[in-house]
Amino acid sequence: MYNYESKIAAVNQINIHYLDFKNEHPPLILLHGLTANAFAFNGLIQAGLADHFRVISIDFRGRGLSSKVAFHYSIREHAADVMGLLDHLGIDKIHVCGHSFGGLMASYLAYHFPDRFERIVILDAAPQMNPKAAEMLGPALSRIDTRFASFETYLETIRQAPYLHFWDPAMEAYYRADVATAADGSVEPISNLSDIIQIATHVSKEPWDTYFTSITHEVLLVVALDEYTMEMPLLPDQKAREIVSRMHHATLHEMHGNHQTMLFGDHARELVEMICEHL
Repeated sequence: MYNYESKIAAVNQINIHYLDFKNEHPPLILLHGLTANAFAFNGLIQAGLADHFRVISIDFRGRGLSSKVAFHYSIREHAADVMGLLDHLGIDKIHVCGHSFGGLMASYLAYHFPDRFERIVILDAAPQMNPKAAEMLGPALSRIDTRFASFETYLETIRQAPYLHFWDPAMEAYYRADVATAADGSVEPISNLSDIIQIATHVSKEPWDTYFTSITHEVLLVVALDEYTMEMPLLPDQKAREIVSRMHHATLHEMHGNHQTMLFGDHARELVEMICEHL
């Protein structure tokens, strides 16, 4: 079990929650996926990531324990939250690792604030994903705006998700942080659909290809080969290969596991080895 501090920082006119696995190792900030939270990387922590880095895992605005706002979900505002947190912590330069939406954010940050970041790790994200990505994400999004009788009911529903081919106990902390509990014991995911739609709309307007192909940092892009939903991976291997071939200093690693399970179990141990070797 790893010790961490759960803290709130007042940055960018809102409160940002983050987990800080404080130690003397080089700092590494983790950026989670679209509807996820700071505990999404719990599998990597359990696999030993915090033995090598001072890991800082952020809750993006509107997720986890960070402030929920009615609007203001642009990519620029997400980035300002990250930069504000780094300023709050007095960190001038840091490694960054992002999964899915967080991987896109990593490319945005490296492009717009190149002097603040060392090396970049992008997990299963690219300017072009599977053409059916929106449909493939349906099962994951279906939990949002749904109330469940209890956390146990919610967890049982999650366990039956088509993309969870195994269960890792490290997943429970992630899903527990995913929901708010009412007085009657019922739970509802903290993310709501209107906010997620706002974010997705902003994502669609950014020139991700420019960000990926312009950044000059050393980049590791890891693609998960196994099927996510609809018997396909969320990021096809050929699309990952194509973008890496056009980047300045990028390396592609392929691994088993899918878009979700790559962060847990034996896959997490393999991923931690990749991250440590790259950084």
